[in-house]
Amino acid sequence: MTTSSSHSTQDNSGPRQDARALTIPVIVGPTASGKSSLAIAVAEALDGEIVNCDSVQVYQRIEIATAKVPPAERHGILHHLIDFVPPEVNFTAGDWARVAGETIREIEARGKTAVLAGGTGLYLRSLRQPLFASPATDGELRRRLTAIRETKGAIHLHRILARMDPAEAEKLNPRDWPRVQRALEVYLQTGKRVSVQRPERPAPPELAARLRIFVLNPPRHELYDRINQRTEQHFANGLVGEVQNLLDEGVPPESNALGAHGYRRVVEFLRGQRDLASAIEETKLNVRHYAKRQLTWFRHEPGVEWIEGFGDDPGVQKRVIEILGEQCANG
Repeated sequence: MTTSSSHSTQDNSGPRQDARALTIPVIVGPTASGKSSLAIAVAEALDGEIVNCDSVQVYQRIEIATAKVPPAERHGILHHLIDFVPPEVNFTAGDWARVAGETIREIEARGKTAVLAGGTGLYLRSLRQPLFASPATDGELRRRLTAIRETKGAIHLHRILARMDPAEAEKLNPRDWPRVQRALEVYLQTGKRVSVQRPERPAPPELAARLRIFVLNPPRHELYDRINQRTEQHFANGLVGEVQNLLDEGVPPESNALGAHGYRRVVEFLRGQRDLASAIEETKLNVRHYAKRQLTWFRHEPGVEWIEGFGDDPGVQKRVIEILGEQCANG
């Protein structure tokens, strides 16, 4: 399932070279760091198309607080995996990895370069290290475990797992909460320990070895200023009305889409749980904390290259394109 919300003339003359040799540039980093601008610059330089790696941008009708690049500003670059999942569907990292892999191969089959861009570390990890097969997600159980994690922290979830499945807990970093939480879900749903019932982890797909991952690392105070200004702009642009419309259309308030940063506090405001000023300030704080967690996540990812600065800085764009060009030249 691959969708694109912009169109350009496509060269169907076939691949330029053996697809197995192609580098797949990946642009990640914290929210508001200019990932989309850098990805577009890289795609223009490498005759590429962009594959979204953001867990909120996949959703339809979730617009104002998602930082989706408007079609008019995409420079004619095709963007994939944006606006293709209904907001009431809880789209998982495993779902994304499967569709992203198909999309990358389809792009390369047309002789183009796939450029991944987004800030969802779990999506990227699921592409590099495929998840094992497991039961379908129990939404209510996930919400309960998420509430525990948000209240008591990821370490507390790991302690619970250590009691239920010591062998699996031993394998997992206590801060790798997505895998810790999923192991708990599997145990509580099936009554069986993941460490016992899980087969060997699937081998990473061939394309995982071709990922060239760049992590943007802008000055922290400037990043936080951008987040604060962008949050105020989202509210000024009608974020409250957008969320109200989605709720009126029947999108569950506890859905993944409305649970995203930038939307969660608006739901609370509309439910009368906080006033508007509180919703705005708490959203700023939440997004700043999220940006910090994103940077922490990518510090634990092996084989990444840190790029100091914002992705919309022409100097940063030039540097990344030169790095990729040198790699291509060296074969």
